[in-house]
Amino acid sequence: MTSLAIPDERPLPAEWRDLFALTKPKVMRLVLYTAAAGLLAAPVPLHPVLAFTALLCIALGAGGAGALNMWYEAELDAKMRRTAGRPLPAGRVDRQTALHFGVGLSVFSVVLMGLATNVLAAAILAISILFYLVVYTMWLKPRTAQNIVIGGAAGAFPPLLGWAAATGNVTLLPLLLFALIFLWTPPHFWALSLFVRSDYAAAGIPMLPVVAGVTATRRQAFLYSLPMAAVAVAPWPLGLTGWIYGATASAMSAVFLLLAARVLANRATEPAGMKPEKQMFAFSILYLFVLFGALVADAKLLP
Repeated sequence: MTSLAIPDERPLPAEWRDLFALTKPKVMRLVLYTAAAGLLAAPVPLHPVLAFTALLCIALGAGGAGALNMWYEAELDAKMRRTAGRPLPAGRVDRQTALHFGVGLSVFSVVLMGLATNVLAAAILAISILFYLVVYTMWLKPRTAQNIVIGGAAGAFPPLLGWAAATGNVTLLPLLLFALIFLWTPPHFWALSLFVRSDYAAAGIPMLPVVAGVTATRRQAFLYSLPMAAVAVAPWPLGLTGWIYGATASAMSAVFLLLAARVLANRATEPAGMKPEKQMFAFSILYLFVLFGALVADAKLLP
C-alpha cells in the first residue's frame, strides 16, 4: 500500500535578498557615506585595505543593528502600511533567523574593527549598535515622543567611527560632525512623521505628531533646524575647515532653514497638503550628502 506524502510545512530558508533587506540598505548608504567622509577628512591617511575594512565593519555593524531592530519590532512593523512588506511581518524570514543574523553581523563587525584598526573605533562601533538597539529601539521609541531627539545619537556615530578608525582618537571636528547629525535627525524624521503619522498612530508609537499634534511638530522641527544650521557652519569660523566647506554649509543651511520655515507656516493637516514637509524631508537627505562631500573636498583640495 502506497503511503500519502505529507507536505513539508517548515518555512523555507530565507533568500539572500530578504537577509539583505534586514540590514536596511537605504539607511546604510548614508551611514557609509558619512563614515567615509570622516575617514577621508581625518589628518592621518589610512592604508586603502584597512580603510576598506573599516568601512566594511561599519556597514556590517549598521546592518546588524538594522536586523536586530527589525527582529524586535516585527509586530509593530506588521501594523504599519509603510513597513508591513518587510521580511519579518511578510513572513519571508522568521524571528530567530533575524536575531542570529543581527547578532552575528554585530559581533563580527566589532571584533574585525578592533583587529583591523584600533580599540577606540571598535568600542565606538559597539556603543553605536547597542545604543540603537537598546536605548532607541527598546527603550525610547515605544515610550516617549522624544525618541527621535535622544535616539538621533545612534545615527550620528559614523563620522566619529571613520575618524577614530584613521587616527585612533576623537577631536573637536568629528564631535561637531556628530552634533550636526544629532541635531539634523529630529527635523529630518519629524518631516517624515508628519505625512505618515497615521501609521505611527496605528502601531501605537508615540511619535511627536501623534502625541503633541501637527502644529507642535512643525514648530519643533523649525526650532531644531536653527542649532543644526549653526553647528553645520561652526567648523569654518573655528578654523577646522576651509572656505569650500564653509560656503557650502552656509548656502545649504540657508535653504534648509527656508524649507523649515515653510513647514512652520503650513496649515494643512492631511498628507495631501503636506508638500513642504515632503520637500524638507527630501532636501534633508541631500543636505547631509552635500555637506559631507564638501568636507572631503575641503580636506583634500585645500592646503
